[in-house]
Amino acid sequence: MAEHALNKAAEPTTELTAEQLITDNLNIWATTVEQKSPSGRGSSKKFSLHGIKKLRELILELAVRGKLTPQDENEEPASALLGRIAAEKAQLVKDKKIKKPKALPEISEDEKPFELPSGWEFKRINDIGIIFNGNSVNARLKEQKYTGLSEGLPFIATKDVGYGFEDLDYDNGVLIPLEEPKFKVARKNSVLICAEGGSAGKKCGIATQNICFGNKLFAIEVHDNFEPKFVLSFYLTPTFYSMFSASMTGIIGGISSAKFSELLIPVPPPAEQHRIIAKVDELMSLCDTLEAQTEASLIAHQTLVETLLGALLFPSADATRPESSFTESWQRIAENFDTLFTTSASIDALKQAILQLAVMGKLVEQKPNDEPATKLLDYIATEKKQLIKDKRIKKQRRPLAITEEEKLFELPASWEWCRVINCMENLRDISYGIIKLGTEPDTGGIPTLRCSDVKPRYIDMTNVRNVSEEIEIAYARTRLNGGEVLVNIRGTLGGVSLVPNELAGFNIAREVAMLPLHPTISGEYIVNVINSPFFWKKIESNLKGIAYKGLNLNILRDFVIPLPPIKEQHRIVAKVAELIALCDQIKSCFASTEITQRHLTDTLVEQAIS
Repeated sequence: MAEHALNKAAEPTTELTAEQLITDNLNIWATTVEQKSPSGRGSSKKFSLHGIKKLRELILELAVRGKLTPQDENEEPASALLGRIAAEKAQLVKDKKIKKPKALPEISEDEKPFELPSGWEFKRINDIGIIFNGNSVNARLKEQKYTGLSEGLPFIATKDVGYGFEDLDYDNGVLIPLEEPKFKVARKNSVLICAEGGSAGKKCGIATQNICFGNKLFAIEVHDNFEPKFVLSFYLTPTFYSMFSASMTGIIGGISSAKFSELLIPVPPPAEQHRIIAKVDELMSLCDTLEAQTEASLIAHQTLVETLLGALLFPSADATRPESSFTESWQRIAENFDTLFTTSASIDALKQAILQLAVMGKLVEQKPNDEPATKLLDYIATEKKQLIKDKRIKKQRRPLAITEEEKLFELPASWEWCRVINCMENLRDISYGIIKLGTEPDTGGIPTLRCSDVKPRYIDMTNVRNVSEEIEIAYARTRLNGGEVLVNIRGTLGGVSLVPNELAGFNIAREVAMLPLHPTISGEYIVNVINSPFFWKKIESNLKGIAYKGLNLNILRDFVIPLPPIKEQHRIVAKVAELIALCDQIKSCFASTEITQRHLTDTLVEQAIS
């Protein structure tokens, strides 16, 4: 469907009115969604409404180019308004209320970003009003002198300015007394824009009352007959930001008042400005409605997916018919699979459900001839006793008995609940790695994996750094042999991976825990367990710390996990790999469709304003 629409969009659109271009493609604007890269487990909003964002840009671009409303040749042209503004500024200079502005360069044809309708003109921004920046106030003085007052003008800093039509934050607790002589005042209807830092050219808004403001903001006070909302609309267009960013300089990124004053702005006749703003308000309201409906639909869809998967994983507590409840839940999902799993987020939820089913013993069949998990655990325990008897290891604290409350779901008969420590190699313990990596040596050293290298199900070798042998030798306990499971316990959580044999000799940093598994346990199965929802809930509920949360190793050692027979572990690993690969293929198709739809919306915008 997207490809067909893209071909249609490639056809000339000049016969369409602006309103037709917008309303006839509402489905495209609403359904073009961009999935966000997950920043971590449990991240909130996982999508952005790319189509509606592009629709807003299109509306504003059409508005400031004179393509959103009709022109009336009988109306007073922009030149008359500009003449009055010039006369007013000249009088202010004569009255010594403002300084005489520097002469601005003539506007060349090459500078003009697009063609204007009759009656419009391009001018330098400084020609439509008075531009000035605000005052610098250090944090301590602001807190001591201007916070907690009952009267005064609101002081607006960059943080108090939004990204467009939303109101400024006047209730930030900072007021400037009216008698303060040093503070500049921007009058009601002044248009603000951030001039420095990461928000430069992006944060902007209109003052709906008199204000004082920060030095990283520029204000422009326009003539009474000039619509401040038209200026704001132009600030929000890609055309303006392109001009703005081209004039920015410095490491932090900013624009001088001189350069800002020279930027171009299209000026419509006064009467048309009012019509344009009325139409912009109307269409932005449409975008707001469309955005709310689309977000609600996406969130409702995801909630439905998670609810049905939750019913599958944790059926109602009816002891008389648990398998029947499970079967009914799966039947509901199977019958509606094509409707439910239509987004990347829903496929991610399905992948988590696969892992949960795997560790519950519901993903592959149990075989009566498999040696039960108790035999596996007994073998590891017997081996440990012999090592203690031979004095090769010290006698260790006996793991706590597993309570019924710790058994979060019923296991198949051949499975066992056990603690993580019961699955470890008897000659090595769960450990974290090198505390301080030191300066990376110019040559040689030991490759050391940090939390940024340990990803979900793989190890990223792109930026692995080396640690000097003098530092690393004290951490021989965490030197890798291959076959260990690594888990990020601090920093970037969510990384869990099996160490491939070719990384033998590497070491790890303190943010990474090494789980040296017993050879009779499948490392791939343990990776699936740790990645499953039930295990991550345990991790998240046991994180300690305020600014830099982490997981204590003793707590990790005592976590309770489900253990199947070794042959079933391998069957589970194979089935999980097959289903996860299928999910990734589906996600790849979704990603391709999303790219096509984003290309479509971008093309619609480009053709409409070309």
